[in-house]
Amino acid sequence: MAILSSLRRRSAAVSVAAIAGATAVGVCLAVSSASAGTLSGSLYRDPSSAVVRWVAANPGDSRAAVIRDKIASQPQARWFANFNPSTVQSEVSGFIGTANAAQQIPVLAVYEITNRDCGGASAGGAPDLNQYQTWVSNFARGLGSQTVIIILETDSLALLTCLNSGEINARNQAISTATRTIKSGNPNAKVYLDGGHSTWNSAGETANRLRAAGVQYADGFFTNVSNYNSTSNEANFGRAVISALNGMGVSGKRQVIDTSRNGGASGDWCGDDNTDRRIGQYPTTNTGDGNIDAYLWVKPPGEADGCRYTAGSFQPDLAFSLANGAPNPPTTTPPTTPPTTPPTTPPTTPPPTTPPPTTPPAGDGCYASVAVNQWAGGFTASVTVTAGKSDINGWTVTVALPSGAVTSTWSAQASGTSGTVGFTNVSYNGRVLGRQSTSFGFQGTGTGPSTTATCATS
Repeated sequence: MAILSSLRRRSAAVSVAAIAGATAVGVCLAVSSASAGTLSGSLYRDPSSAVVRWVAANPGDSRAAVIRDKIASQPQARWFANFNPSTVQSEVSGFIGTANAAQQIPVLAVYEITNRDCGGASAGGAPDLNQYQTWVSNFARGLGSQTVIIILETDSLALLTCLNSGEINARNQAISTATRTIKSGNPNAKVYLDGGHSTWNSAGETANRLRAAGVQYADGFFTNVSNYNSTSNEANFGRAVISALNGMGVSGKRQVIDTSRNGGASGDWCGDDNTDRRIGQYPTTNTGDGNIDAYLWVKPPGEADGCRYTAGSFQPDLAFSLANGAPNPPTTTPPTTPPTTPPTTPPTTPPPTTPPPTTPPAGDGCYASVAVNQWAGGFTASVTVTAGKSDINGWTVTVALPSGAVTSTWSAQASGTSGTVGFTNVSYNGRVLGRQSTSFGFQGTGTGPSTTATCATS
């Protein structure tokens, strides 16, 4: 586990542990529809986050309901901070695959730059910048082709006090190259660079650093990660940064703001002992501001800063303090993240994981197409089932696996695990209107299926 350490006027600690496997929490999720910014759609809630696991393991705790309803219910960033070039592609691909199948936008925080945190409590990252680029290349290969949000290297541009001019230039080049590598791996990736926050560097200085690090290749910048500055102050700061960038000939850039803990008092960086702070704006892409693409929870609420508790550890009393008395989240509920709790009604629009077939079936029946994310030793597959000209009331898709076996399935029931495997609809996605689509997914070992499959109606 790594953290973001304390420095004066800096951001606080975040957990970046890769987390696997958890029981989901059946609560409402924040809904986000497009408004003003360039992002559209609801954000992905990670069913394996530390807070979700805590709620599942402590149903009798008096704090659990508040933490469940106001924090565990919400989409938060997944941090990638372990130097693991041989496995990062598969980790990213698995995470992206489940988010795609859920028809939601995942948020990934990359925290791997060499000499991160200037050797402070979060010291680490790639051993050198060449190895950093290797890691980033492997990371980018797992991103798929749908919309993802990348928070690229928190504090990497706002905190440069430990670097000489040559090292600053090398870091700028590394971040610029990383941005282009990620964009090449997934042209639909939305990449944001480090903009610090409104009480750190000036807007002009921030714009200078962003331009030097290649923000012209990115979608914009992020601010307030782990900090407590109000959303209005961050938005004003962001507008000043954008104006300064425009004056440098860098136009069209937008901001995302971390609102995970800015609903109360600001001031001292450490939140472990401060009971006056609350969660801020719930995560959404519906910002109502043309300069702001999203309000995000990059820093997971309830994870310690390192003053009273071990930095990055989930602490239920901190989570309860942030959530207790905070407003309730939006009550409209989108489909819950598979493979945990399926939605009760079928999706009303075709899923974004795989585009509809270019030539839909001319007659009755159904058609299946497969998108595969393959890595060494495993894969995830997202399957789109499209009805012909007439409605269908049940379907079975058959795929052939060249090798290996299916290890998990969501939004379908599998018959068999290897060789020729059949997948049958579940209760909520069997009915598909004519020319419309639904989807399911599965993960396995070995080599994934081809991009075509056989579909039959029930």
